[in-house]
Amino acid sequence: DITRRLLLPPTIVKAHDEGIIHFHDADYFAQNALHNCDLINLEDMMNNGTNINGVMIERPHRFLTAMTIATQLITAVSSSQYGGATITLSHLAPFVRDSYNRYLTRYQERGLSKEQAIKFADEDIKREITDGVQTFQYQINSMTTTNGQAPFLSVCMYLGETDEYKDELAMIIEEFLNQRIEGMKNENGVYITPAFPKLLYILEEDNIHPKSKYYYLTKLAAKCTAKRMVPDYISEKVMKELKKNEYGEGECYPCMGCRSFLTPDRSISLGNIAKAKNYVEGKGKYYGRFNQGVVTINLVDVALTSGKDMDIFWKVYEERLELCHRALQKRHERLSKAVSDVAPILWQHGALARLEKGESIHELLHHGYSTISLGYAGLYECVKYMTGNSHTDGGEGKAFGIQVMQKMNDKCKEWKEKENIDYSVYGTPIESTTYKFAKCLKNRFGIIKGITDRDYITNSYHVPVFEEIDAFTKLKLESEFQRLSPGGAISYVETPNLQNNLDAVISIIKFIYDNIMYAELNTKSDYCQKCGFDGEILIDEDLEWYCPNCGNRDHDTLNVARRTCGYIGSNFWNKGRTQEIKERVLHIDNKDDE
Repeated sequence: DITRRLLLPPTIVKAHDEGIIHFHDADYFAQNALHNCDLINLEDMMNNGTNINGVMIERPHRFLTAMTIATQLITAVSSSQYGGATITLSHLAPFVRDSYNRYLTRYQERGLSKEQAIKFADEDIKREITDGVQTFQYQINSMTTTNGQAPFLSVCMYLGETDEYKDELAMIIEEFLNQRIEGMKNENGVYITPAFPKLLYILEEDNIHPKSKYYYLTKLAAKCTAKRMVPDYISEKVMKELKKNEYGEGECYPCMGCRSFLTPDRSISLGNIAKAKNYVEGKGKYYGRFNQGVVTINLVDVALTSGKDMDIFWKVYEERLELCHRALQKRHERLSKAVSDVAPILWQHGALARLEKGESIHELLHHGYSTISLGYAGLYECVKYMTGNSHTDGGEGKAFGIQVMQKMNDKCKEWKEKENIDYSVYGTPIESTTYKFAKCLKNRFGIIKGITDRDYITNSYHVPVFEEIDAFTKLKLESEFQRLSPGGAISYVETPNLQNNLDAVISIIKFIYDNIMYAELNTKSDYCQKCGFDGEILIDEDLEWYCPNCGNRDHDTLNVARRTCGYIGSNFWNKGRTQEIKERVLHIDNKDDE
C-alpha cells in the first residue's frame, strides 16, 4: 500500500494494475533498499572472515565446519534481499584439503605408515564430505529467512573455476549429485524431490566427452536430472562466445538465482570498487555482484493495442518501453539512497562488498557492477497476433520476433550509455503473473482465439507449451532468442520419465553444450502418499490434480514437483499456471524405454 500510494507515480501503478507492465516484488519495495538477486562472494567471506549480528566469523579449519557456516551466511544474505542467490562449490573445495591434511597428519603422528595414513585419511575425508553435504542440504531446506521461506538458493558446479582444488571440487560435486538423486524424506519418511538448492552444472571440455577426466560426473548429473529435474546446464563453450569482458575475453559464470545473468564485467579498468579482499587485478569479477530489480513489459498488450497496425505497434512499443524505463529508474533511485549500514552482511562484511560504515553503495549501482532488468513476456502471442504466424515459423514470424527482441536490446543500450547503468533484457519467469496478465488481457480486449483464450500467456521467448516440436529443434531455435536475452533466460525441454533411458538425457546435454547457453530438462518426479504411486500425478479437465492409480485428489497427500519459473515448485499453482502445465507437450519420446 505504501508503494502504491507514496513511492510510485500513478501512471506506473495504473499500468501495473492493468497488466500493461509488471512492477515485480512491489511488496518489498517499501522496505529500505532491498535488491533482487546476486552471486554471493563466499570465497571472501570464508577465507577473510565476516560478521553475523555482531559476531565475528573467522576462517573455518575443516570442511564440515565450512559447510555449516556457509548455510548460515546464505540465510543471512537471503534475509537481506528478496530474490535468489547463488554460491559456487569451488569456494568450498579448499576446506576439503584442509580436512584431509588434518586426518593425514593425525595418522602419521600416531606412527602409521604412509600407505596406511593415506588409506585412512581417504576414508575419513569421504565420510566428512558426505556429512558436510548432508548438513548443507538439511540446513538450506529447514532454515527460514526473514520473509518466511527457505533461501532461494542455486549451487554452481564449475570445475573450470579452479585448477588447484579441482579434484576436491569433483568430490563435492559427486556427493551433491548422489544425495540429490536419493532425495529428501517428507513427513512420512518417503524420499521426494526437494525444491532447493537448485543445481547448476557447467558443461566444459573436461566433462563433456566420454574420454574427459570428469565425464563420470556428467553421467551422474544425467541420472540426477532424470530422477530429480536438476541439475540445469550451462554451456561454457557458448557462454564464452556470448559473454566477453571489456578486453574481449570470454567469461563463464552462473546465473543469480534461477536465471538472471550479470553482464560481462566492464569495471575491470576501475579496479576494486567493492573493496573485496579476494579481488584479482585485471580479472573479471562476478561473485559479489548483483541485480537491482525487474520491471516486465506485456508484449501481448502492445500487440493488441495496435490492432495489427505495424506503425501503431512500434509507436506503442516505444511508449511502453519508456514507461518500463521510468519504473526501473524508480527502483534504481530507491537503492541509490542506501548506505552500507542498511545490510552490513551484504555491503560491509563481504557478501557483495566491504564498504566502510555509512558509505554509500551508489558506485556499485553503476559502471556495470550491477544490472537492472527489463523483463518481457508473451513474445509468441505478440508475434502470432501481428503476423498470423508463430515465431517458430522460420520466416515472417521469426523475423518479427527477432525485431521485437532487438528493439528491447537497443533501448537498454541507449539507457545504459546515458546513465552508466547496465540495463539488460531479461526473460521473465512469470510464475503467477502469467495468470494476472491473461485476465487483464481478457478484460481489456475480450476473447481472441489463439491469443487471449487461455488463462496464461507464454513465458519470455519460449515456444508455446502446446506447439509440437522436438527437443533439438526447440533448443536450436530458442538459442537465437536467448542470445537476445543477455540479462537472463532459460530454455527447457519437456520429457517423459527417462530414468531408464539416460542415453537420451546425455544426448540432450551434449546438444546443449554445442548450441545453447542455458537449458534444463523438465522430467517428472511425483508421489502419492495414499497408495505409494511414484509416477506422474495428472491434471483433469477441471484443472484438478489426481493420482491416476488410486484417484487421490487431496493436495496434502500428493507430492507434485514441476518447474514453473526456473525453480522447482511443489506447492501447487494458480488456475493459469495449472492450465499451462496441463497443456505442455513432450519434446522427446521414449521409444528406447518401451
